[in-house]
Amino acid sequence: MTAPGRARQERIYREGVSGARPRVPTGPDELERRARRAMSRRADAYVTGGAGAETTVRANRDAFARREIVPRVLRDVGERDLSVELFGRTLPAPLLLAPIGALDLVRRGADLAVARGAAAAGVPMVISNQAGAPMEDVAAVAGPTWFQLYWSTSDELVDSFLGRAEAAGCDAVVVTLDTTMLGWRPRDLDLGHLPFARGIGIAQYTSDPVFGRLVRETLAAPSAGAPPRVTPQAVRTLLEITRNAPGGFWENLRSPVPRAAVETFLRVYSRPRLSWEDLATLRSRTRLPIVLKGVLHPDDARRAADAGVDGIVVSNHGGRQVDHSVASLDALPGVLDAVGDALPVLLDSGVRTGADVATAVRLGARAVLLGRPFVHGLALDGARGVARVVQNVVAELDLVCGLAGATTPAGIELRDRPVR
Repeated sequence: MTAPGRARQERIYREGVSGARPRVPTGPDELERRARRAMSRRADAYVTGGAGAETTVRANRDAFARREIVPRVLRDVGERDLSVELFGRTLPAPLLLAPIGALDLVRRGADLAVARGAAAAGVPMVISNQAGAPMEDVAAVAGPTWFQLYWSTSDELVDSFLGRAEAAGCDAVVVTLDTTMLGWRPRDLDLGHLPFARGIGIAQYTSDPVFGRLVRETLAAPSAGAPPRVTPQAVRTLLEITRNAPGGFWENLRSPVPRAAVETFLRVYSRPRLSWEDLATLRSRTRLPIVLKGVLHPDDARRAADAGVDGIVVSNHGGRQVDHSVASLDALPGVLDAVGDALPVLLDSGVRTGADVATAVRLGARAVLLGRPFVHGLALDGARGVARVVQNVVAELDLVCGLAGATTPAGIELRDRPVR
């Protein structure tokens, strides 16, 4: 069988003979540039933006740039193996799609498109807690899936999400720890735009029976505070909420439920008091492997291993939560030293290319999570765009391994870039 790198190249070049060019650019910079042009201003702010002055976003990329692959020659690399095992499943490449919420900003039906694209490319996706479609619907059209959990103030709702993820056939639950409150995101703030306040990205909630009960309690409670001032924008927001709610538009417009659902979500989403004591209860509440996402400090990694979790994702949320945070790739070695071989460690944040994947795996990551690039593919060509981005990243990973004289990503030689 032709290796993925050669196969992808040959397809592109064969189509080029007839004058066809890739609809989805193969390089990360052009991919981002064209996708940003295709997105609305709000979507671009949400996808592209980071916390504060966005130094963490840049730090994530700088961390990869400081590592250099040192190619070796005259080694037999005719047969290469990119596969990796995670939680009893063999993946064709060390790559998963990261959970990204509110993707309906980019394209209607986005999460189902991402699921189809991931399945076509043969990689798992982590279903976002803030998806625009219920996890059951996403899992039904995806390949292997994990489920991301944001720990709500309602433990009953958390248990409901966990039960649904098990029933939907997810392979693991990814507890995101770095978003117990939203970071300071100037691009969104300057637009006065929070997608969840417009009913975007709350489908896991509106499809949940426990959340439905909480909404009814909101409706039964006395109104708190003054109603919003009636302005043209307030009317447009009301119409957005109405369109984004499940059910028919006219029925939703007459019903108080969609607005109450948004209000309820905003009340229960954030849990700043989340602690290790809460985490200790999770093992008895789910049969799924538990993966903690957002770990950057070795002491936290060590404590997670001692708590019996099944995996760690080293992540700074793509630079969206804390400005001046340590880059995820820079934090990876310390986390690996802390946990040893006790559990798999994955890397998220800053990954753009196959060479990035190779670098992270060579440093010890079991696999990586790809984020913004697949969203760029989604913006340009829906499910096909997602698949093309993943195929391009895997193709480059395969070629980088072979050209570096290695048959696996872990076999490449790497050094820190010399200070000049």
